[in-house]
Amino acid sequence: MTNPSQHLKTAEIEKISHLEYFNIGVSVDCVIFCYDDKQLKVLLIRSDLEEFSGLNSLLGDLVRPDEDIDNASYRILKERTGMDDVYLEQVQAFGAIDRHPSGRVITIAYYSLIDIKNHRLQLDNNELNWYPVSQIRKMAFDHKLIIDSCLKRLQDQILDNPIVFNLLPHKFSLRELQELYEAILGVKLDRRNFRKKIAIKDWLEDVGEMEEDVPHRPGKLYSLKAEYRKKPNRHKIPAPKALTS
Repeated sequence: MTNPSQHLKTAEIEKISHLEYFNIGVSVDCVIFCYDDKQLKVLLIRSDLEEFSGLNSLLGDLVRPDEDIDNASYRILKERTGMDDVYLEQVQAFGAIDRHPSGRVITIAYYSLIDIKNHRLQLDNNELNWYPVSQIRKMAFDHKLIIDSCLKRLQDQILDNPIVFNLLPHKFSLRELQELYEAILGVKLDRRNFRKKIAIKDWLEDVGEMEEDVPHRPGKLYSLKAEYRKKPNRHKIPAPKALTS
């Protein structure tokens, strides 16, 4: 009787016989959305590759050999913006053969929603800025496709998931909430129908306050009920290992 273990191969033999498969890079790209001036915006940086001169790209980097993918996304965010208290959600992988000019790189896209008024970003790099999503046309790599995919995920989620409230301050009016939905969906919504649908969700609580210093009739202020607030993942970013000679 044949012993099944005789047909097994070691991991080292597997690597040697498929060396080209183990030389594929993996990266992480972060799509950071905010809501500002009645527009959905995304945080972009000027590409430092000559092949994409003059074009913007997402915040991203290669995953280090000793780093898991989730930690890589939080490291990138911390290094580029100083933020470490936001929720990042993995969206999907992008692996077109020619997506990176340096070689085969598969990237994992994450997206996050932040309240720009309550998050202090360390935008020390002058090439790092917010851009209206509706005005983005051409980008480095396949980053326009990645943004479009994350926007589609957001549009699909906000109808049944209260994640959209991460873009708003703690207190907001129904007018502000409707304007946010319109900015994300790219359509005008009927006021009465919108409020009816939001009421059915039972996500909100009246905080007993009114808007102040507004050019229109002040509206009631609301907040998201505590049980629906998503807490950010606070990943501890490991220090890089020291190089040995």
